[in-house]
Amino acid sequence: MSHNPWHVAVVIPARNEEALLPRCLKSVLEACALLPVSVTTDVVVACDTSTDLTFEIAKKILAEHGTVLTTEAGAVGHARSLATRMALRRYSGQLRRCWLANTDADCCVPRSWLVDQLLFADQGIETVAGIVDVDSFEEHDIGVGVRFRKSYLIHEDGSHPHVHGANLGIRGDVYLRSGGWKGLTTAEDHDLWDRLLKTAARRTSTNAVKVLTSGRRVGRAPHGFADALAAHNEVSA
Repeated sequence: MSHNPWHVAVVIPARNEEALLPRCLKSVLEACALLPVSVTTDVVVACDTSTDLTFEIAKKILAEHGTVLTTEAGAVGHARSLATRMALRRYSGQLRRCWLANTDADCCVPRSWLVDQLLFADQGIETVAGIVDVDSFEEHDIGVGVRFRKSYLIHEDGSHPHVHGANLGIRGDVYLRSGGWKGLTTAEDHDLWDRLLKTAARRTSTNAVKVLTSGRRVGRAPHGFADALAAHNEVSA
């Protein structure tokens, strides 16, 4: 195992997220600060077809800690791909020591989020799929929170069947070998995860890496997590 220090790049797509982006970036910067001093960090936000102050807020909060770019693609997969490409361009070291940590602008990550991922990376794991929980169910019917958590399967050993672009880590060289993010409007995370399997990447799905995501009823990506959560409103209590 190499003892060269890690570089961690956090990649975040954002579309009209002026309300929730400050929470996200604050939590990401706190997670970066908890890493060992030998670990270098970068944060890249891809502002996709935003008409609010998402870009300006990201620039102000990140300052020297990262960068913000814009795209008019209107596809989360393209935004992730563009941001990742920029993150890799800004890094000059060995790709096998570059860890790409993906989340979403409406998420809040715990302080140990990056430390926990690097624990797996140090064991030779090349990609990590974590889990999500919801911050509030106030936009939903009574009982949706209970139904969501009952249906959100986690096995006794902590493994699970979920894949969220909001909580997915991958080593830089493995990311490129898999072909990276495709410019999809939805399910770009499952697409990448499936291709990682085909390239024999060392994958793990674990509840040891968790992020908090918004419980909004209408999301940014069609047929994404918000739609899946909203579907619980249609189930009889």
